[in-house]
Amino acid sequence: MQTAKHLQQIQPSYIREILAAATTEGVISLAGGLPASDHFPLSLMAEGFAKLPDTPALFQYGETPGYKPLLDYLDEHYRVASGHQMLVCSGSQQGLDLIARAFLNPGDGVAMEAPCYPGALQVFALAGASIHPVEQNPTGPNLNQLESLFASGKVKLFYAVPDFHNPTGVSWTLDVRKQVAALCREYEVALIEDAPYRALRFAGQQLPLVASLCPERAMVLRSFSKISTPGMRLGVLSAPENWLAPLLKVKQASDLHTSIPMQALLLDLLAHPAFPAHLRQLCGIYRERYQALVSALSDYLGQEAIVEPVEGGMFVWLQLPGRDPLAVAKEALAKGVAIVPGNAFFPAADSPQAESPVSAIRLNFSHETPDTLTEAVRRLASVLV
Repeated sequence: MQTAKHLQQIQPSYIREILAAATTEGVISLAGGLPASDHFPLSLMAEGFAKLPDTPALFQYGETPGYKPLLDYLDEHYRVASGHQMLVCSGSQQGLDLIARAFLNPGDGVAMEAPCYPGALQVFALAGASIHPVEQNPTGPNLNQLESLFASGKVKLFYAVPDFHNPTGVSWTLDVRKQVAALCREYEVALIEDAPYRALRFAGQQLPLVASLCPERAMVLRSFSKISTPGMRLGVLSAPENWLAPLLKVKQASDLHTSIPMQALLLDLLAHPAFPAHLRQLCGIYRERYQALVSALSDYLGQEAIVEPVEGGMFVWLQLPGRDPLAVAKEALAKGVAIVPGNAFFPAADSPQAESPVSAIRLNFSHETPDTLTEAVRRLASVLV
């Protein structure tokens, strides 16, 4: 059977494709955005698991927006903006897909920071959107570029990860957040704020969601994969009520509703008295692993290690001026360490929206122990030095 035309031009995810090689015995993976599996809150979930068979109603069809007790809890916990409603998704990735299918026509413009999360690139490419990359600075997007693009009338949506950006780890300053919110309001561009790493801050000061500064022009995607377990596949999308209605139509056509037993289990975990302490401990572990990675990069690579500091999340962006990231990734894998080349975070080379990718690689620090991270950098150094 002939593949649909809109799918033929979609590139497979490099990160998903490399997972098989990255899990080969003897390979240390710094490639995936994997949370620390040795610190999943399974003990806190044990009671919730045990209670599930006592509530048969959880295993019946449910309402499309989600499990109401969970929605009520999240609405209060996140202090969702007035006039906004929430929709539980099968991971925040599905939320992104629902937005693209509900609001984008082929050719509609989407502004994205460059580099950008590959899953978003795939979703928008599948929708036939015209992607408009915006240069990223250490404080956030290039505001002059962004305003010029907004003023041109070419974009309908601006997709952004303001907290611990994937792949660079950049967090927007408060001033940039305010200016982006003002631009979205002035030019009536919808902001999609993706916040999967927001709870993983281990340094610095918590800053407001950009969406909280322009709620009538914004949607927020939150993921529970990073603070519970990714295998539960749960996320939540919040949006103005009139924007949520078309999203519900697409969700109904997609999978009717997200798993109700998993939603009940998530609620039990989030409401557990020990969960806040677990989250604080997790941030402490990630701080330790981040410091171990950065220290090893300095020790083994010296001045070759061009890394901007991060205050949370899961990634660092190692710049390699003059090097071919794809060649580095291939040689590194042969040495027993999996990484992701910077090319994976830009539109495909044959895309009309393609930019010249920077010479850089993304390194994940959340999944491996400090000693293993040090060994991974030692192997990487044998390629780079």
